[in-house]
Amino acid sequence: MAELTAQTPAESGAAVARRRTRPVFHTLRIADVERLCADAVAVTFTVPEALAGQYAFRAGQSLTLRRRDGGRDERRSYSICAPVGAAPRIGVREVPGGLFSSWLVREARPGDPVEVMVPTGLFTPDLTVPGHHVLIAAGSGITPMVSIAESVLAADDRSRVTLFYGNRRTDTVMFADELADLKDAYRTRFQLAHVLSREPGEADLLSGRLDRERLAALVGALIDVPGADHWWLCGPYGMVGDAREVLDGLDVPRERVHQELFFADDAEPPAPPRRAEPTADGPVSEVTLTLDGRSTTAALPRDRSLLDSAARVRADVPFACKGGVCGTCRARITDGEADMRRNYALEPSEVDAGYVLTCQSYPVSERLTVDFDS
Repeated sequence: MAELTAQTPAESGAAVARRRTRPVFHTLRIADVERLCADAVAVTFTVPEALAGQYAFRAGQSLTLRRRDGGRDERRSYSICAPVGAAPRIGVREVPGGLFSSWLVREARPGDPVEVMVPTGLFTPDLTVPGHHVLIAAGSGITPMVSIAESVLAADDRSRVTLFYGNRRTDTVMFADELADLKDAYRTRFQLAHVLSREPGEADLLSGRLDRERLAALVGALIDVPGADHWWLCGPYGMVGDAREVLDGLDVPRERVHQELFFADDAEPPAPPRRAEPTADGPVSEVTLTLDGRSTTAALPRDRSLLDSAARVRADVPFACKGGVCGTCRARITDGEADMRRNYALEPSEVDAGYVLTCQSYPVSERLTVDFDS
């Protein structure tokens, strides 16, 4: 929960970059759909020359796709799996019943139109500085790592990459051929370890879940920890949490560790403070929303997120994942109090300055002012 003031904060570079992000969608055509394994594909988009600058991405960024059905506006974010300078390409693993993933994996064809947001995300390495990058991924968390690894290795012949990649079996490994090709191309600078939980690996160390104990063993056996410049973590909540614990135990500086979550719903948000249970005619707050220089005031219920309620009175509110991961719906509370129940996107300095993820925040005070323009 944040007690909020109207002071103007000193923002980090990451915070400034996020603040300037606004959802901008264009209709792109699918150029190619490549089968990666039984339940996953890589989808490449054709970008018209007039939009080339808007879709020039950094390694590790993502694309948000939108489908509109009647009054519904559904969006899903997918990490880019192409190296810098290539056509935008995303990796998609099917989620049973998934509105987007099932269509992309089973039905999408070259030429199909898709509404695609311009690239976003701060899970991005600085390609101008050589270094050793250690990547830890599980399942579809490999998607941004493919982009990061290939871009880092191509950018500077002094850079090295080590990848620990966890899966169930060899037939569930996404980008298996690409990773093998990358290993052949950069034999001395790319180290790859596949860890399989339901199939014997090449060694005991590579057989089992990529959990805290196995990660500690792998890092201890294969990594000169003080010599690693950056650590990149991407996968389910549990794996990312285990990896952070291992790195904390090895005294890896926090500024060297970067994370991105897949399947944030694996993690339960903290229990909210005890309050009277709202009813259909329950407690409301008078909320003033400021977006693109225009303010709107409405009575919003306290049992719905600020984002969901705000979308009913301002259809232009920004959002993408709705899972507390991407940061697109970030706003600043300049008056009043809100309860943010989950946060995987904001830096501590942003939270201290009064910023919240509106998809995870609920009104608390009688009056509340939410500024999306800050």
